[in-house]
Amino acid sequence: MPKFKLTIAYDGTAYEGWQVQKIGTGVQEKVEAALARLFPGDPRLHSSSRTDAGVHALGLVAHFDVPAGTARITPRKLVLAINAHLPPDIRVLAAARAPKSFHARFSARAKQYRYFIWNHPAMNPLLRHQAWHVPRALNAEAMRRAAALFVGRHDFQSFTANPGYARASTERTLFRCDLTRRGPLLTFVIEGNGFLYKMCRGIVGTIVQVGLGKFTIEDVEGMFRKRDRRAAGMTAPAHGLVLWRVMYAPRGRVAEPAAQLEDEE
Repeated sequence: MPKFKLTIAYDGTAYEGWQVQKIGTGVQEKVEAALARLFPGDPRLHSSSRTDAGVHALGLVAHFDVPAGTARITPRKLVLAINAHLPPDIRVLAAARAPKSFHARFSARAKQYRYFIWNHPAMNPLLRHQAWHVPRALNAEAMRRAAALFVGRHDFQSFTANPGYARASTERTLFRCDLTRRGPLLTFVIEGNGFLYKMCRGIVGTIVQVGLGKFTIEDVEGMFRKRDRRAAGMTAPAHGLVLWRVMYAPRGRVAEPAAQLEDEE
């Protein structure tokens, strides 16, 4: 069966996350409805990630299979055709034929999330749905030192919410946890081989509280050892988080494929 790979961007404000939902609407539901207008058999999307309610994406990857003989459309025309049936807050940015062995989730080797914070007494109204407003002054240098602690392989039990089921492991490997500042806009870049439920937001919330003086570097080091969500900081709001991109090419820094780990964020 022919296989297509899609790169999808969306504003998650109006959605209950990526997945099809029993209550509310998931982004997946909208894209699959658009595909059903173009292909027989209601193609099912398989995604690289499961973003939570209110989280955005710029580079979520998904794939779908279609019956032989129904995939004569070119990737360029496929992008135009799908977008014609999507709401304006969801867009397919690119499409490509994929080999039989490709799987959007199991072939992934790393994923990058970005989190945006507007650190100013007055919120920028143009970013109210894309950045967390933190009006109090933040110590960016202390936050950078805290962010460096998250790089490497760790047990992130203290920084993930309970997904409602038993997990085989809460260990993950982060390759990057960087913080940059341009005026009032702070940007976290978090890259790793897999992410637990609300893990990125737990990391960012904790680091922001370091910047506010609530926690010290030593406190954060102790959070890893305690393996208890109650020991760490707050969970940052969903609307500041963006799934930035998913990487499939081999990367020398990747210790293990993301396929071996369940991605919950």
